[in-house]
This record gives sequence, C-alpha cells and structure tokens, in this order.
Amino acid sequence: MDWQANAADWPMGGLSRFVLCKPHMWHIQETGTGPLLLLIHGAGGATQSWRHLFPLLSKHYRVVAVDLPGQGFTKLGAQQRCSLSAMAEDIAALCKAESWDPHCIIGHSAGAAIALQLAHRHLQPELKVIGINAALSNFGGLARVMFPVIAKALTMVPMVADVFNASSTRGNTVERLIKGTGSTLTHADIRFYQRLLASRRHVNATLQMMSQWQLDELLEALPDIHNDMLLITGDRDKTVPPSVSDQAAKELPNGQVLHLSALGHLAHEEDAEQVSGVIQSFLEK
Repeated sequence: MDWQANAADWPMGGLSRFVLCKPHMWHIQETGTGPLLLLIHGAGGATQSWRHLFPLLSKHYRVVAVDLPGQGFTKLGAQQRCSLSAMAEDIAALCKAESWDPHCIIGHSAGAAIALQLAHRHLQPELKVIGINAALSNFGGLARVMFPVIAKALTMVPMVADVFNASSTRGNTVERLIKGTGSTLTHADIRFYQRLLASRRHVNATLQMMSQWQLDELLEALPDIHNDMLLITGDRDKTVPPSVSDQAAKELPNGQVLHLSALGHLAHEEDAEQVSGVIQSFLEK
C-alpha cells in the first residue's frame, strides 16, 4: 500500500512514522505516556485493527503499534523474514533500536504467537503478554502439512496476489470473510480491510507469512515460559476455537484465560471498551 495515497483518512494517521531498522522499513504508530504497551496485529491485518482500542489504552499507557513486515505500510526488506522466529527477531531489533522496554505485549491471533515468542526468546521474563484469540495451535491432520505448502506455492506463482486481491475486494466478499470469523464489524472497519486486500504487496506478505509459519518449537516451549499471560478469547470465534486458549493456559505456568461470550475473532474491534477494561484490570494487578 502507498502511504501518500492513504494517509489522509487512515486510522490514527497523524500518529504514524517510519523507521528503517534493517531489513525492513517499519510503519509505527505511537501515542500516550506511561508504561509501554506494544501491539502486534494478526496475519492480514495492520495497525488499523487497533483503531478503537488505541485511544482507550493511551489514556493510561504509552501505546505503540507496528505493521508486520510487508503488511499494512511496513516495507518488507527480505522475503524470507516472514516466519515466526524471524519476525520476532526483527521486532526485538526494532525495540532495541527505538529504546523500547515494553511493560506488556498485546497480540491478536498470530500476533499473539509473535508476542509470546518475543517474550520467551528476546525480552525480559517480567514482561506481561496478552493474547486476543491467540493462534497458539497448528492446523490438524493433513492441513498441518499441506497449508504452508499451498501458501508457499501461491507465493511462487506470478500475479497470484493480483488475482486474489481483485477477487476478494469484489462486491461483499470482504464482508463475508469478516462474518466468517464470527465477528460483526461496522462498514467503516470493513472498508479498511478492503483497502488492505486490494494491495498486492500486502497480500503477498500475508501469503509469505502463512507459507513460513511454524509453531512447533514455541508450542513445545510453553511449559517453560513463565511470563504472566492473559488469553482473551471470544466464544463466537470461528477462526481460532476458544479451546486453543484453554489448552495453552493449562500449559503456561502463569497463563490464564478469560472468555467473552458475545464476541468473535476480532473481539477488540467489536467491543474495544470491554476488551480495554479486561486488559487494564490484568495490567493493574
């Protein structure tokens, strides 16, 4: 996506800046004062997914949101740097370069796995982690093997991203995709996803992330990760079953899970007030 073409009405655009921390040119949004909260979106999203939560948290905290490599407005510097471990390494390098010392990392879906990897491998054991509908499980059965292979194959087919974004932004396709997650968003929220999916670069980076995604090492390490972690799950989530958070909380020594009965996969976009209250209660303990 081109920043100049989208800056005028992109959520929280006035808080945006760009930082070169090799190999990527990062898009960052930052505001507020106090303990630092680092926000990491899920696959296929961008900083706009925090648009409702951002102003609520920034009343009490310094809040920083980043676009993942190649997604949103972050420019991907190396195609092979889209795996879980690589993205965690690169975000850790960004934190060091920017002198960020997070009090808590909040991740949505796949972003929660990145947050946990960051806490486990790169940052302090005192760091708190919050996962919103955390994607902390592999695909089951044959899909576990075939899904990354198919995604990788798609990234190698010329123009596949063009075909995908052309078809996905036609009519109400994006609205159907959102509803398929178990969430109901406003038309304004959906329009931002339409703009993301209309970007060949964004779609390609998302496919690269999917093709390189590997959770085995992180999942095996869960019993050894002692960071305090809150797993918030929407009981209507059709993308990541709530049972995934239940199981992860059992394996994490200091993990706990909280179910929100009326929300789906995009819980923080559906009801930012409720999710913000849960987050602040956890952080203030």
